[in-house]
Amino acid sequence: MADDQILVMDSVTKLEAEDAGKVLVAASHGGVYAAYLAATGRARGVILNDAGGGLQDAGFGGLEWADAFGMPAATVDCMSAKIGDGKDMMVSGYISHTNLAAAKAGVAVGLGCGAAAARMLAAEMWRGEVPNLPESRFVISEGVDGPKVLGCDSASLIRDEDRGQIVVCASHGGLLANNPGYILKAPVLGVVLNDAGIGKEGAGVARIHAAASMGIAAGAVLAASARIGDARSTWETGIISVLNELALACGCTVGMSTKEFVGALIHAQKTKRMTVS
Repeated sequence: MADDQILVMDSVTKLEAEDAGKVLVAASHGGVYAAYLAATGRARGVILNDAGGGLQDAGFGGLEWADAFGMPAATVDCMSAKIGDGKDMMVSGYISHTNLAAAKAGVAVGLGCGAAAARMLAAEMWRGEVPNLPESRFVISEGVDGPKVLGCDSASLIRDEDRGQIVVCASHGGLLANNPGYILKAPVLGVVLNDAGIGKEGAGVARIHAAASMGIAAGAVLAASARIGDARSTWETGIISVLNELALACGCTVGMSTKEFVGALIHAQKTKRMTVS
């Protein structure tokens, strides 16, 4: 097989039907939702970013999940490569975790990302059936007296119709290296993301600060406080670790819960007429 069968991506959400059978080096977090997208796209194998592990090791939780149907999966250490930057993963990432299927293909902890991808490429295509995941976009609050509050396991699930609402999102807080102008799909009022262990060069929270340019009050929860890729966990147990200037102006503080962050934004909108651009 040729090297063109190794697909380097900044996000696994950009997978196309014609990519089936390729090995993915995708700079998304290594949680279950990211592994699910790789599996439904019929990737031969996938290498993701461990996002610092975080609560219940969710940052590489997709690996064990993928073993259930035989897809090789591994992660690179978030301090070795920038989350959201597939090229950086290939150049400088090294493997931090593997599943059994990846280990069988010869992928081991400490191996360079490119070498690991080549070994996955030589493995036979898995044949198992991919299980369905629970609903990944849901309403937390209908917003009768203020903005609606939505939960999204991935930023890819944010819609244009969400303009002016608040989104509790379990994606990492990084930017996509090949599309730095892309921050979020819509100018929401506020957003919570996951700090993904902060990682190399602070990549895990770059989107938090960039969101201010869209008029979005943004915060990230500590990876150790909420499962990355799980918006319900972000809502229930998330603790804010990073804020942008707009969130700070709304009275948000580091150390508050996700629920308190959302409450502060709603209060700010009511009392200061906070608006989106």
